[in-house]
Amino acid sequence: MLMDNLSNNFLQLVQIMDELREQCPWDKKQTIHTLRPMTIEETYELAESITDNDWKGIKEELGDLLLHILFYARIGKEEQQFTLNDVIEGISKKLIERHPHIYGDVTVNDEEDVKRNWEKIKLKEGKKSVLSGVPAALPAMVKAARIQEKAKKVGFEWDNAAQVWDKVEEEIAELKEAISLESIEQTEEEFGDVLFSLINYARFLKIDAEGVLEKTNKKFINRFTQMETIASAQGKNLADMSLEEMDAIWNEVKKQAT
Repeated sequence: MLMDNLSNNFLQLVQIMDELREQCPWDKKQTIHTLRPMTIEETYELAESITDNDWKGIKEELGDLLLHILFYARIGKEEQQFTLNDVIEGISKKLIERHPHIYGDVTVNDEEDVKRNWEKIKLKEGKKSVLSGVPAALPAMVKAARIQEKAKKVGFEWDNAAQVWDKVEEEIAELKEAISLESIEQTEEEFGDVLFSLINYARFLKIDAEGVLEKTNKKFINRFTQMETIASAQGKNLADMSLEEMDAIWNEVKKQAT
């Protein structure tokens, strides 16, 4: 019964998408290029809901993304490039081929074995580099983590977190030296190396660097807006206050949060 409901609901959504594409003036005009920025926005909205542990929001945003998938599939069919069924068959085949420990006779011991097998299979499929699967359009921090994960799967990895922290300190020392030399170009390069090594350290701590930074952003926004509210209640404007006055309010806000 559950599968019947799922199938019926999915087919109904496909039908709605077809009807919108054929009858709605706005939907008729859309192309893969006009949809692209909206898809990116929907993805970020899903990411925000995940960061906030907003399950209601996650459910809603997943629905929006599912609609986008159906939209692209419909356009693909119109352009005689592929159909929705091709998309479903393609991902099903890929999952089966890349999980021989489930659908074949390969034995794995842990998650890392699975990841290493995954990369080997992708190279057999024609990938020229283990890094070729990292999308060029990813945000830099996410891309750095993905690059490091990819390199790890072929053994290019530190043994422990202490070694990674030593690397962080080494990069910080090089950044300080670049700053002392007053070389903008070298300072930028070394600053990038510090960030890259810190993201690597976050991986060893099993921390999502992008996710925790976004939480920090949200925390700062919340505290700063509270600070503005308090200053306004005192008949003051932050721009007219000294740093010491603002810092006093900031500390008050931090105490209220603990």
